[in-house]
Order: sequence, then C-alpha cells, then structure tokens
Amino acid sequence: MEMRSTVTRPLHGYHPPHLRTSLLLALFLGVWYSQALEMITGKIPYLEAVNGSTVLLPCKYASCVGIEDLYFRWSFNDTDPSNKLCDGKIKDEHTEPKTTVYKDRVEFVGSTVDQNVSVLLWNITFEDGGVYTCYGKNLKEKGRNHNATFTLVVVDQLKVVDNTLTLIIASCVGGAIGLLMCYVLLKNFTLWMIAKMEERNKECLVTSSGIDNTENGLSGSKSTPKVTPKKA
Repeated sequence: MEMRSTVTRPLHGYHPPHLRTSLLLALFLGVWYSQALEMITGKIPYLEAVNGSTVLLPCKYASCVGIEDLYFRWSFNDTDPSNKLCDGKIKDEHTEPKTTVYKDRVEFVGSTVDQNVSVLLWNITFEDGGVYTCYGKNLKEKGRNHNATFTLVVVDQLKVVDNTLTLIIASCVGGAIGLLMCYVLLKNFTLWMIAKMEERNKECLVTSSGIDNTENGLSGSKSTPKVTPKKA
C-alpha cells in the first residue's frame, strides 16, 4: 500500500497569532518611541572657545506626549558623578523649572517658554574643556532616560581662517554674474537699436513712394496738366 506524505500549507493571508502580536507590539513601540522625550544640544554640538571667555552650553527638550515632573541635569565628563553642574525639575509645560547650581561660574539661563535648559559657563579655563552631558527624564515615560552631549575645547586663541580661496571664488562668481548682466544689457540695447532703424527705414520707404507717385503723375498726385496747342 502506497503511503503519501501530507504537507500542510498555511492559508493565503493567514498569520499566526503570535506573529500578529509581535507586529502590533513593534508598531506600538515605534510610535511611542517617536513621541518620546528628546534632549537636543544643537545641530553642531561642538564649540572652540578662548580661555577666559564665557560660553553657552545649549540644551533644549521636546516631547509629543507632554511633560510631567521632567528632571534634567548638566554634568561634566559624566563618568564622575561629582562633576554635576546643575539640575532641576519642571512640573509641566506651563511651570518654570526649579533649579540647583552645584559649581561656581555656572548660571542657569533656561526657560519653559522655549523648552530650554541651557546654562552659561563664565570665565572658562583649560580645565573646563571636555564633554558636557544634558540629561533628561520624563515621568510620563515610565523612567526612560535621555541625554545629549556637547563638546567644549578651550584654546589660547582662535585660529585665523585663510579666506583667500573663498575670496577668489566669490570674485570669480561676481565677475561672471557681472559679465552676464552686461551681455544681457548689450543684447537688449542692440535689439532696440535694430528695431528703431527698421522703423525709420519703413518711414523713409513710405515717404519716397509718395514722392515718386507725385512726380510720375499717378492718381492722387497734384501734377500740373499739359496744355494742348491749338491748330491754326
């Protein structure tokens, strides 16, 4: 008796329950993560500043789910907890933060109005060079932590940037634009002169035609008729 193997194939469009659950969970987590708190230290989180100057350490926060008891903290070289510069808490979107400053020469300049938790660092020294971390934790997100870093480099003096190449390129571009404008103006003037000359030529042709008709005695002319002599 011949034995036939039976292969079970899933129905078209059918997905096991555990697969559907995983997909829904992934989708939910993706949407939730996109609405989570974000700490932002700028598009270019890097600054080179002169020794003795005052610098701004920028940091803003954003959240689509809202703010509830947002805790934030600034720290220097975050591996050492003792290097905490400043921290605070923001109750909600309409309440200004309550802050505590732990280091000299540090001033909090943020505000809830523009979702800003930036600080000023006065009279910087070479020891202030390093990585600064802006940390945030929103109660609405069940304890999730978020942070962004900002790198400060302290130098004796800023490097002088050689703008020779930039000036050459700008001069070439400006010269090219100037030549193009001159060409357009000259072309328009030439076309205008040609149009004027053609208009004058047409006027001359009309005038000369009228004079020829008069001399030849054509209809519409005012030529004097010839007198026929009488027969004797």
